[in-house]
Amino acid sequence: MPTFHEVLFPIDVALGAAGGPERVTEIVTTATGREERNTRRADSRRRWDAGYGVKSLAALHAVLAFFEERRGRLYGFRWRDPLDAASSPPGTPVTAFDQVIGSGDGARLAFSLVKTYGALHAPYVRAITKPETGVRVAVGGVELVEGLHFSCDLSIGLVTLAPGHTPGPGVPVTAGFRFHVPVRFDTDYLEINLSHFAAGDIPRIPIVEITP
Repeated sequence: MPTFHEVLFPIDVALGAAGGPERVTEIVTTATGREERNTRRADSRRRWDAGYGVKSLAALHAVLAFFEERRGRLYGFRWRDPLDAASSPPGTPVTAFDQVIGSGDGARLAFSLVKTYGALHAPYVRAITKPETGVRVAVGGVELVEGLHFSCDLSIGLVTLAPGHTPGPGVPVTAGFRFHVPVRFDTDYLEINLSHFAAGDIPRIPIVEITP
């Protein structure tokens, strides 16, 4: 039985969530006062609390049903990050030239979607494994047509170019996309507060990013 459900957490609740990326850094101070810093994890891991987004009884019931169907922490699901959900900067349209996802070698046809953060000192390349529909792709600055020139597996974020469209050595392959984050509930207990007659709330709905 699959442990990941290709279903999206209620968007209206997610938009009110609080959270962001988390890293694990070990810091050791030497006898001279200098610090030695090392990371225990190459990738950041995002966490959110969706409890802030429950504003009505309808939203509360939607979250309750979603939680029960996921069996608490058992099944993963898709989550839309209210701050970071596209290959382009906030407020700008997605284009086929937003992110470099690889370069040709004369034979390679498959390219995984990625998003790069930063540029000068230590760019971080993040794997995008749960894109939305409508991925756009370009090779050598020329946009391709989905279904004719390429396909994209939305369950793993893999772009496959059609035979006859193999990029030559060094030719850049770029992409633009909107995406979700694979997550799960980080609790098996959903505390529901019904102290108000016409509304209720769930004080905490912890969500954590996973590798599906």
